[in-house]
This record gives sequence, C-alpha cells and structure tokens, in this order.
Amino acid sequence: QVQLVESGGGLVQAGGSLRLSCAASTPMSSNGVMGWFRQAPGKEREFVAGIRWSGTSTGYADSVKGRFTISRDNAKNTVFLQMNSLKPEDTAVYYCAVERYRNWGISMSANPYNYWGQGTQVTVSS
Repeated sequence: QVQLVESGGGLVQAGGSLRLSCAASTPMSSNGVMGWFRQAPGKEREFVAGIRWSGTSTGYADSVKGRFTISRDNAKNTVFLQMNSLKPEDTAVYYCAVERYRNWGISMSANPYNYWGQGTQVTVSS
C-alpha cells in the first residue's frame, strides 16, 4: 500500500507560479511511474505530467508543455510539479498518482495508476 500526500496548491494570479509536492509513504521502484493529473469542475480527469522513477523519461500534456516541469527527489520519495505562467484554464484539483511497476514509457491514462493522493486545489484568477 502506498499513501500519497500532496501539498502546494493555492490561489494565484494568471502568469504566476506554484510548486506542487507529492510525498510517497514507501520507496519507489526504479520501474515505477509517478504522475500528476487534474480535474476541473464538470470535466474528466486529465493527465498533466509524469516521470519514470529511474529519471530516464518525463511526459507532458500538450497544454502544459514549456510551462510545467516535473521532477523527483529519490531520497525523499517525493515528486514535484513546478507550474509557471499559469492560466485560468489551469484551475483544477491536482492529483498525484503512482503506477508501481511499468516496463516502459509513461501512461497518460489514469487506469494503470494504482494509488492516488487526495488532491490539492489550484485556482488561477484572471
């Protein structure tokens, strides 16, 4: 069982920045993947970014490429999402998720992810 605790959400003006953190309760396998998803009111949950715990690859949704950066701290079992140039359409509840073992790549579908955090609200005002 993996517990995930997110932090760092809040209210920010358009053009501002936020940094989300997600700490896992257990060490991650090098074959594991940690991802960030978001869900806005009335919309489906969507992939934002993911990283293989080995650090060999990252993936981003087209809507956040060039603005968001995902990284991890192995020693702290923590993944970060640095969000810059925020837009009102980035407003959503952000969830981190873990897929414990994945042979290759990063899934942009929520289905393979085994564990989810409770979510943190990000609100971007115009």
